[in-house]
Amino acid sequence: MNINMDVVMEALSIMGKGMLGIFVVIVIIALLVYALTKITSRKKG
Repeated sequence: MNINMDVVMEALSIMGKGMLGIFVVIVIIALLVYALTKITSRKKG
């Protein structure tokens, strides 16, 4: 079996970009949820 390292490195690059994109989207969603919680929270008492 012959492994072409150029193809492997290109695949890892694409995978890394995809994982980075997912991480960025998760962070944005978490910040939006945090902001909406702060904006819409009512103080008890």
